[in-house]
Amino acid sequence: MKRKEYQTVSHKSSRKSLVLKISIMIVASMLISLTAYGLYLHKKAETAAGNAFEMIGDREKSKLREEAVKPLEDNVSILFVGIDDSEERDQGDSNSRSDALMLATLNNKSKTVKLVSIPRDSLVYIPEVGYEDKINHAHAYGGTRASIETVEELFEIPVDFYVKMNFDAFIDVVDALGGIEAEVPYTLLEKDQFDRNTVQLEPGFQKLDGREALALARTRKQDNDLERGKRQQMILQSIMKEAASASSFTKYGDVIDAVGDNMKTDMTFEEMKSFFAYIKDGAPRVDTLQLNGTDDMSTGVYYWSLDQESLDETRDILKTHLGINGDSSSYTDSGSETETTEFAADKSDHNH
Repeated sequence: MKRKEYQTVSHKSSRKSLVLKISIMIVASMLISLTAYGLYLHKKAETAAGNAFEMIGDREKSKLREEAVKPLEDNVSILFVGIDDSEERDQGDSNSRSDALMLATLNNKSKTVKLVSIPRDSLVYIPEVGYEDKINHAHAYGGTRASIETVEELFEIPVDFYVKMNFDAFIDVVDALGGIEAEVPYTLLEKDQFDRNTVQLEPGFQKLDGREALALARTRKQDNDLERGKRQQMILQSIMKEAASASSFTKYGDVIDAVGDNMKTDMTFEEMKSFFAYIKDGAPRVDTLQLNGTDDMSTGVYYWSLDQESLDETRDILKTHLGINGDSSSYTDSGSETETTEFAADKSDHNH
């Protein structure tokens, strides 16, 4: 009897040992695979970053900076420029008008982001030509450099980096992430990337593919540039949230492929990697800012006339966030009167 009990215990012990060994082997294999995939992604991203790198002439830093910034140590700003290549083909110009302009400031201490969308028809002073015009014309006048200098003039802060992407890259990135979640405010029939009225959406919070997300970002038939800017901010935040999620790790290879030759930036690969500090504990808090204004047809041409008080307030917020108004090391983000988006918020709690 004791012999049989001993054999049973021994058998159970051997089985547990076998299960443990198999478990260890599986975990080890997974770690090796993840390490190999991580190295593969690193090399792939390094190559893509090298292809995307494009300095603007001899511009090594903003003219408003005494020395170049380091993202790991300093507060920095990034200008996002969206370009419609189909518009460029229609115009036959070497530079198209920008279709979307968003400026982000990043505070290194609080790891927070301020994001302001600039209405494309905003009447602003364009240094490239020396007079006021729609801000989206700046890119047509002098490319990315002219857009950067115009934004610096508008907000009186340095633009440290730029990221320029065309609509093909936007669509492919969203699709590579498996789509994004966004709020559609109204029934929508909009053009796709080929200028065909094929995108139909109903109101509500929903999953969008790249083609649908682009249509939502571009439309302004039923509202105005201010609401359009809010939608673009929402979509950019949704992309960042999806990209920062652990489930997207296996999609990064496709995202890198999606960006491909459709993005240009003056950030080096090492500078890009520095920004991972902002998402190491999850996606950062983003405060969205709006440039209020009024419709202006006084000249016979439509402009978005910026409200000076709104512009001044936005300038102050951005300067404080960058530490330009004082000692950046003592900056604490106690919030502002802007709309705050917590990426970690559970969208399932919303009633749509």
